[in-house]
Amino acid sequence: MRAVVTGQIGMDKKAYLRAVGDRAGERGGRIELFNVGDIMYGEAPDVRPGRILDLPLSRLSSLRRAAFKDIIAATLPVEEHPNVIVNTHATFRWRHGLFSAFDFDQMSRLRPDMFICLVDNVEVVHHRLHAEHIIDATLKDCMVWREEEILATELLAQAMGCHNRFYILSRGRQSDTVETCVRLVTRPEMRKVYPSFPMSHVVDMPEVLAEIDHFRAELARHFIAFDPADVDEKLLLDRALEAAREGRDWIEAAPHSFGGRAGSDPLRVSVREVLDIAGDIDGQIYMRDFKLIDQSDMICSLIPELPNGTPGLSSGVERELQHAFEHTKEVYVIWKPKKNPSPFITETATRIFGSVDDALTYFDERGMIPMMNLFGH
Repeated sequence: MRAVVTGQIGMDKKAYLRAVGDRAGERGGRIELFNVGDIMYGEAPDVRPGRILDLPLSRLSSLRRAAFKDIIAATLPVEEHPNVIVNTHATFRWRHGLFSAFDFDQMSRLRPDMFICLVDNVEVVHHRLHAEHIIDATLKDCMVWREEEILATELLAQAMGCHNRFYILSRGRQSDTVETCVRLVTRPEMRKVYPSFPMSHVVDMPEVLAEIDHFRAELARHFIAFDPADVDEKLLLDRALEAAREGRDWIEAAPHSFGGRAGSDPLRVSVREVLDIAGDIDGQIYMRDFKLIDQSDMICSLIPELPNGTPGLSSGVERELQHAFEHTKEVYVIWKPKKNPSPFITETATRIFGSVDDALTYFDERGMIPMMNLFGH
């Protein structure tokens, strides 16, 4: 597949996508990676590293067109370059304001098969952005930019005829999304699943969390999994609210990057800035999780039994199941409580299982779990 991968500045996409190429190479395959930014710098040896966006828009556009011209020439004919990733951006929000980072005519000649918008936790993006560039951007700015990048990439995918091949993909804080990206590019026919499970109200239940982690790992092992927990800004907001009640101005967040570029020390995050984006965090979770369901073939939900014997069925999980059903996705539920599920579960589920193993056996018997080939395990 020929994939265009976008994402706001501060994503460190190059390191991530290099890892994607390396993973494919370890299995005897090949993914050709083209970094538009690197090629643009190669065309402009007079521009200092990290300063290319400060150029006049006219020269920036000329450099971008020269870079895409080289990429198009290097990847034709298509039949001889089956797996290609072009690392670029859909938008820039810089000193020039908001502007696009692509040209429709060249994108059409590139003949992409899919578009992937890479996302990450906002505090980590904010940290990388300021570590690599001289700019004064708030967490709010980063949230807005991410939303713009997702929307612009989706519209570009539609314009290029890739209506059902636009994906939002997290770099991953809890799971290996390098594997997810490799499979998207080299095994796009694999089943795509949205793992659904309770999150915020089970954080203090280690046995339940272990059960959920096993469920998520098994789905990620057998499918292309779009895990909602790979962006966990809701936990950041909860910690900021607690810090505000205690009168603290800063909280610490764990760094996350390939190659350690975000540093190994905890990140200091302003409580005030996190509280300023509370509405954005909730709104983008709502939007993003539904889009993850929409880009999946099926939803598989684990409903654990809580220590008090009640079903661990959160309002978020219920809403996700209903959304998937209404959008004609396959709906699978793993129901662990002794108490029987309600009609709102039984009447919308394609099938209900008593365990993860039962679900996997069912999927395997129906040929939903493929044999891994060159690019698989």
